[in-house]
Amino acid sequence: MTQDAFLAPGLYLVATPIGNLEDITLRALRVLRSADLIACEDTRHTARLLSHYSISTPTISYHEHNERERAAELGRRLERGERIALVTDAGTPGVSDPGYRLVQRAIELGLPVVAVPGPSALIAALVASGLATDAFHFGGFLPARSGARRTLLQQLAGRPETLAFYEAPHRIVDVLEDVVATLGPDRRVVIARELTKVHEELLRGAAGEVLSALKRRQPVKGEITLLIARAEADAARPAHQSLRRQLAAIMRDEHLDEKSALKKLAKVTGRSKSDLYRELQRETGNL
Repeated sequence: MTQDAFLAPGLYLVATPIGNLEDITLRALRVLRSADLIACEDTRHTARLLSHYSISTPTISYHEHNERERAAELGRRLERGERIALVTDAGTPGVSDPGYRLVQRAIELGLPVVAVPGPSALIAALVASGLATDAFHFGGFLPARSGARRTLLQQLAGRPETLAFYEAPHRIVDVLEDVVATLGPDRRVVIARELTKVHEELLRGAAGEVLSALKRRQPVKGEITLLIARAEADAARPAHQSLRRQLAAIMRDEHLDEKSALKKLAKVTGRSKSDLYRELQRETGNL
Protein backbone atom coordinates (compact mmCIF):
# COMPACT_ATOMS: atom_id res chain seq x y z
CA MET A 1 0.00 0.00 0.00
CA THR A 2 1.43 3.41 -0.95
CA GLN A 3 1.59 6.44 1.30
CA ASP A 4 -1.01 8.16 -0.88
CA ALA A 5 -3.65 5.68 0.22
CA PHE A 6 -3.62 7.13 3.75
CA LEU A 7 -4.92 10.53 2.62
CA ALA A 8 -8.70 10.62 2.15
CA PRO A 9 -10.34 12.95 -0.39
CA GLY A 10 -11.06 16.45 0.90
CA LEU A 11 -9.68 19.91 1.55
CA TYR A 12 -6.66 20.15 3.85
CA LEU A 13 -5.73 23.48 5.43
CA VAL A 14 -2.00 23.09 6.01
CA ALA A 15 -0.07 25.46 8.28
CA THR A 16 3.44 26.19 7.00
CA PRO A 17 6.49 27.89 8.57
CA ILE A 18 6.36 31.63 9.26
CA GLY A 19 10.14 31.84 8.82
CA ASN A 20 12.20 28.91 10.05
CA LEU A 21 11.68 26.00 7.64
CA GLU A 22 12.10 23.50 10.49
CA ASP A 23 8.77 24.64 11.93
CA ILE A 24 6.59 22.21 10.00
CA THR A 25 4.90 19.09 11.28
CA LEU A 26 5.42 15.56 10.02
CA ARG A 27 1.73 15.41 9.27
CA ALA A 28 1.90 18.58 7.17
CA LEU A 29 4.74 17.11 5.11
CA ARG A 30 2.80 13.88 4.58
CA VAL A 31 -0.30 15.77 3.42
CA LEU A 32 1.69 17.98 1.04
CA ARG A 33 3.37 14.91 -0.48
CA SER A 34 0.17 12.90 -0.78
CA ALA A 35 -2.21 15.59 -2.05
CA ASP A 36 -3.23 15.70 -5.69
CA LEU A 37 -2.78 19.48 -5.76
CA ILE A 38 -1.47 22.27 -3.53
CA ALA A 39 -3.30 25.62 -3.75
CA CYS A 40 -0.81 28.39 -2.87
CA GLU A 41 -1.05 32.09 -2.14
CA ASP A 42 2.20 32.47 -4.13
CA THR A 43 3.44 29.41 -6.03
CA ARG A 44 6.99 30.78 -6.20
CA HIS A 45 7.15 31.25 -2.44
CA THR A 46 5.73 27.78 -1.74
CA ALA A 47 8.12 26.25 -4.28
CA ARG A 48 11.04 27.05 -1.95
CA LEU A 49 9.42 25.10 0.88
CA LEU A 50 8.51 22.18 -1.36
CA SER A 51 12.02 22.06 -2.84
CA HIS A 52 13.56 22.07 0.63
CA TYR A 53 11.60 18.92 1.50
CA SER A 54 11.81 17.32 -1.99
CA ILE A 55 8.04 17.49 -2.54
CA SER A 56 6.93 17.36 -6.17
CA THR A 57 3.14 17.75 -5.82
CA PRO A 58 1.67 20.10 -8.49
CA THR A 59 0.71 23.61 -7.37
CA ILE A 60 -1.85 26.20 -8.42
CA SER A 61 -2.24 29.85 -7.41
CA TYR A 62 -4.99 30.81 -4.97
CA HIS A 63 -4.83 34.43 -3.76
CA GLU A 64 -7.04 37.39 -2.97
CA HIS A 65 -7.28 38.50 -6.60
CA ASN A 66 -8.50 35.17 -8.02
CA GLU A 67 -10.09 33.66 -4.92
CA ARG A 68 -13.69 33.79 -6.12
CA GLU A 69 -13.05 32.10 -9.46
CA ARG A 70 -10.45 29.67 -8.13
CA ALA A 71 -12.70 28.57 -5.26
CA ALA A 72 -15.33 27.48 -7.78
CA GLU A 73 -12.74 25.60 -9.86
CA LEU A 74 -11.21 23.86 -6.85
CA GLY A 75 -14.68 23.04 -5.56
CA ARG A 76 -15.37 21.09 -8.74
CA ARG A 77 -12.10 19.19 -8.32
CA LEU A 78 -12.99 18.36 -4.73
CA GLU A 79 -16.35 17.05 -5.92
CA ARG A 80 -14.45 14.66 -8.20
CA GLY A 81 -12.74 13.21 -5.13
CA GLU A 82 -9.38 14.97 -5.30
CA ARG A 83 -7.22 15.70 -2.25
CA ILE A 84 -6.36 19.41 -2.22
CA ALA A 85 -3.99 21.06 0.25
CA LEU A 86 -4.35 24.80 0.82
CA VAL A 87 -1.34 26.79 2.06
CA THR A 88 -0.58 30.45 2.56
CA ASP A 89 2.81 32.14 2.23
CA ALA A 90 3.38 31.71 5.96
CA GLY A 91 1.37 30.38 8.87
CA THR A 92 -2.18 29.07 8.95
CA PRO A 93 -4.43 29.49 5.87
CA GLY A 94 -7.49 31.67 6.34
CA VAL A 95 -6.07 33.81 9.17
CA SER A 96 -5.90 37.24 7.48
CA ASP A 97 -5.08 35.33 4.30
CA PRO A 98 -7.16 33.76 1.48
CA GLY A 99 -9.04 30.57 2.27
CA TYR A 100 -12.50 31.47 3.52
CA ARG A 101 -14.28 31.13 0.18
CA LEU A 102 -12.82 27.71 -0.57
CA VAL A 103 -13.60 26.41 2.92
CA GLN A 104 -17.13 27.74 2.61
CA ARG A 105 -17.55 26.11 -0.81
CA ALA A 106 -16.29 22.73 0.41
CA ILE A 107 -18.72 22.84 3.36
CA GLU A 108 -21.61 23.74 1.05
CA LEU A 109 -20.75 20.68 -1.03
CA GLY A 110 -20.71 18.48 2.05
CA LEU A 111 -17.02 17.65 1.58
CA PRO A 112 -14.43 17.09 4.32
CA VAL A 113 -12.44 20.10 5.52
CA VAL A 114 -9.42 19.10 7.60
CA ALA A 115 -7.22 21.51 9.54
CA VAL A 116 -3.55 20.51 9.78
CA PRO A 117 -2.40 22.82 12.60
CA GLY A 118 1.02 24.35 12.97
CA PRO A 119 2.77 27.73 12.94
CA SER A 120 0.87 30.96 13.57
CA ALA A 121 2.50 34.37 14.00
CA LEU A 122 -0.43 35.44 16.17
CA ILE A 123 -0.04 32.63 18.69
CA ALA A 124 3.76 32.75 18.67
CA ALA A 125 3.71 36.49 19.41
CA LEU A 126 1.02 36.17 22.07
CA VAL A 127 2.70 33.47 24.16
CA ALA A 128 6.09 35.21 24.07
CA SER A 129 4.75 38.70 24.71
CA GLY A 130 4.48 38.62 28.46
CA LEU A 131 0.93 39.99 28.19
CA ALA A 132 -2.16 38.17 29.45
CA THR A 133 -3.03 35.11 27.36
CA ASP A 134 -6.20 33.91 29.11
CA ALA A 135 -8.30 35.97 26.69
CA PHE A 136 -7.40 37.94 23.58
CA HIS A 137 -9.07 39.80 20.72
CA PHE A 138 -7.59 39.35 17.25
CA GLY A 139 -8.50 42.16 14.88
CA GLY A 140 -6.59 41.16 11.75
CA PHE A 141 -5.10 44.26 10.11
CA LEU A 142 -6.00 47.68 11.49
CA PRO A 143 -7.58 50.20 9.06
CA ALA A 144 -5.06 51.87 6.77
CA ARG A 145 -6.36 55.39 7.44
CA SER A 146 -5.50 57.08 10.72
CA GLY A 147 -9.00 58.39 11.38
CA ALA A 148 -10.61 54.97 11.04
CA ARG A 149 -7.79 53.45 13.09
CA ARG A 150 -8.29 55.89 15.95
CA THR A 151 -12.02 55.28 15.93
CA LEU A 152 -11.54 51.51 16.15
CA LEU A 153 -8.87 51.74 18.84
CA GLN A 154 -11.10 54.01 20.92
CA GLN A 155 -13.90 51.46 20.60
CA LEU A 156 -11.53 48.76 21.87
CA ALA A 157 -9.96 50.91 24.60
CA GLY A 158 -11.84 49.30 27.47
CA ARG A 159 -11.68 45.69 26.31
CA PRO A 160 -10.53 43.29 29.08
CA GLU A 161 -8.57 41.11 26.64
CA THR A 162 -5.12 41.49 25.12
CA LEU A 163 -5.53 43.08 21.67
CA ALA A 164 -3.65 41.56 18.73
CA PHE A 165 -3.22 42.81 15.17
CA TYR A 166 -1.07 42.17 12.12
CA GLU A 167 0.57 45.29 10.73
CA ALA A 168 2.69 46.40 7.78
CA PRO A 169 6.16 47.69 8.72
CA HIS A 170 5.76 50.96 6.82
CA ARG A 171 2.66 51.81 8.90
CA ILE A 172 3.73 50.69 12.37
CA VAL A 173 5.04 54.10 13.52
CA ASP A 174 1.80 55.80 12.45
CA VAL A 175 -0.19 53.04 14.17
CA LEU A 176 1.70 53.51 17.44
CA GLU A 177 1.09 57.26 17.26
CA ASP A 178 -2.62 56.46 17.11
CA VAL A 179 -2.28 54.01 20.00
CA VAL A 180 -0.64 56.74 22.09
CA ALA A 181 -3.33 59.23 21.09
CA THR A 182 -6.27 56.94 21.87
CA LEU A 183 -5.06 54.59 24.62
CA GLY A 184 -2.37 56.77 26.19
CA PRO A 185 1.44 56.60 26.21
CA ASP A 186 1.56 54.23 29.20
CA ARG A 187 -0.48 51.36 27.74
CA ARG A 188 1.88 48.40 27.38
CA VAL A 189 2.51 47.11 23.87
CA VAL A 190 4.66 44.47 22.25
CA ILE A 191 6.02 44.60 18.70
CA ALA A 192 6.80 41.04 17.55
CA ARG A 193 8.92 41.36 14.42
CA GLU A 194 10.35 38.70 12.07
CA LEU A 195 9.30 35.82 14.35
CA THR A 196 11.38 32.61 13.94
CA LYS A 197 13.70 34.39 11.48
CA VAL A 198 17.32 35.47 11.89
CA HIS A 199 16.39 38.99 13.01
CA GLU A 200 13.54 37.99 15.35
CA GLU A 201 12.71 40.72 17.87
CA LEU A 202 10.14 41.32 20.59
CA LEU A 203 10.09 44.98 21.57
CA ARG A 204 8.18 45.40 24.86
CA GLY A 205 7.28 48.51 26.82
CA ALA A 206 4.95 51.47 27.23
CA ALA A 207 3.44 52.62 23.94
CA GLY A 208 5.20 56.00 24.09
CA GLU A 209 8.57 54.38 24.76
CA VAL A 210 8.21 51.81 21.99
CA LEU A 211 7.09 54.54 19.57
CA SER A 212 10.22 56.56 20.34
CA ALA A 213 12.43 53.49 19.88
CA LEU A 214 10.94 52.74 16.46
CA LYS A 215 11.25 56.34 15.32
CA ARG A 216 14.97 56.23 16.03
CA ARG A 217 15.47 53.21 13.77
CA GLN A 218 13.28 54.04 10.75
CA PRO A 219 12.62 52.51 8.33
CA VAL A 220 11.16 49.56 10.20
CA LYS A 221 11.35 46.27 8.30
CA GLY A 222 9.88 42.78 8.56
CA GLU A 223 6.59 41.04 9.32
CA ILE A 224 4.96 42.52 12.42
CA THR A 225 2.41 41.41 15.01
CA LEU A 226 1.25 44.18 17.35
CA LEU A 227 -0.02 43.28 20.81
CA ILE A 228 -1.67 45.76 23.18
CA ALA A 229 -2.22 45.09 26.87
CA ARG A 230 -5.78 44.67 28.04
CA ALA A 231 -7.46 47.59 29.76
CA GLU A 232 -6.94 47.88 33.48
CA ALA A 233 -9.24 49.92 35.68
CA ASP A 234 -7.34 53.17 35.03
CA ALA A 235 -6.47 52.38 31.39
CA ALA A 236 -10.07 52.16 30.22
CA ARG A 237 -10.56 55.91 30.54
CA PRO A 238 -10.57 57.85 27.28
CA ALA A 239 -7.18 59.29 26.37
CA HIS A 240 -8.56 62.86 26.41
CA GLN A 241 -8.64 62.68 30.22
CA SER A 242 -4.82 62.62 30.29
CA LEU A 243 -3.94 65.08 27.54
CA ARG A 244 -1.40 66.79 29.78
CA ARG A 245 0.53 63.54 30.13
CA GLN A 246 0.38 62.95 26.38
CA LEU A 247 1.67 66.46 25.73
CA ALA A 248 4.51 65.99 28.22
CA ALA A 249 5.46 62.67 26.58
CA ILE A 250 5.60 64.23 23.11
CA MET A 251 7.70 67.12 24.40
CA ARG A 252 10.10 64.68 26.06
CA ASP A 253 10.33 62.06 23.31
CA GLU A 254 10.52 64.45 20.34
CA HIS A 255 12.34 67.34 22.03
CA LEU A 256 9.61 69.85 21.18
CA ASP A 257 8.41 72.97 22.95
CA GLU A 258 4.83 73.07 24.23
CA LYS A 259 3.44 74.92 21.21
CA SER A 260 4.98 72.44 18.72
CA ALA A 261 3.96 69.47 20.85
CA LEU A 262 0.38 70.75 20.97
CA LYS A 263 0.38 71.00 17.17
CA LYS A 264 1.66 67.39 16.95
CA LEU A 265 -0.98 66.20 19.41
CA ALA A 266 -3.69 67.91 17.38
CA LYS A 267 -2.47 66.09 14.27
CA VAL A 268 -2.47 62.59 15.79
CA THR A 269 -5.82 63.03 17.55
CA GLY A 270 -7.59 64.81 14.67
CA ARG A 271 -8.73 67.61 16.98
CA SER A 272 -8.15 71.35 16.71
CA LYS A 273 -5.35 73.01 18.67
CA SER A 274 -7.79 75.41 20.30
CA ASP A 275 -10.03 72.55 21.45
CA LEU A 276 -7.05 70.69 22.91
CA TYR A 277 -5.76 73.86 24.59
CA ARG A 278 -9.09 74.49 26.30
CA GLU A 279 -9.23 70.90 27.54
CA LEU A 280 -5.66 71.09 28.82
CA GLN A 281 -6.58 74.25 30.69
CA ARG A 282 -9.55 72.48 32.27
CA GLU A 283 -7.31 69.58 33.33
CA THR A 284 -4.94 71.90 35.15
CA GLY A 285 -7.77 73.95 36.69
CA ASN A 286 -6.98 77.12 34.80
CA LEU A 287 -10.35 77.37 33.10
